[in-house]
Amino acid sequence: MSIPLVIGLTGGVGSGKSTVARIARAQGIAVVDADAIAREVAEPGGEAHEEIVALFGPGYQRTDGSLDRRALGQLVFSNEQSRRRLEALTHPHIVRRMWEQVQEYGLQGHCVVILDMPLLFEMHLDEHCDEVWVVWADVCQRIRRLVERDGLPEQEIRARMGAQLSLEMKRERADVLIDNSGSVCRTRAFVLGELERIKGSAGANGA
Repeated sequence: MSIPLVIGLTGGVGSGKSTVARIARAQGIAVVDADAIAREVAEPGGEAHEEIVALFGPGYQRTDGSLDRRALGQLVFSNEQSRRRLEALTHPHIVRRMWEQVQEYGLQGHCVVILDMPLLFEMHLDEHCDEVWVVWADVCQRIRRLVERDGLPEQEIRARMGAQLSLEMKRERADVLIDNSGSVCRTRAFVLGELERIKGSAGANGA
């Protein structure tokens, strides 16, 4: 099994992290999506589903047994204690699944794996990455994007932003800062350059 270089990809809500992940995938880079894993572990049959329902009550369940993610999101982003309880239930499962996927990609021969993870710093997983890439955009752009994309009210968006380490602090800790305040074409050109560099590094390490 080859040991891939692990790139931690993070940013703030609405900064454009998913855009960067899509660009990487289009170039054949393996991406582990923490948000997708979080949804899976909370779905009926998932490792944390029954614990979440037991903790928050059936009022946060839909008639088909799935979680009412919008209602639960409104609760946890307005109540820090509830958010921390939810994280305590889900984070161990998310982290385990993420590293299982990294190992699987290594078995498949991938030399680079990206961890697409909003809470990379908050969960201290940056310590296990070879590089950390932070996607940045100013707060007004981020709010506008989320209003247009998800239809969320500004108050709820700011609450979600407040639940994460500030983007300015993440920016200071980045190995690579991706400025996504301009056009997608500009972002894509920058990311492609960084992918070429990191693939070269991975190749040299594997030689």
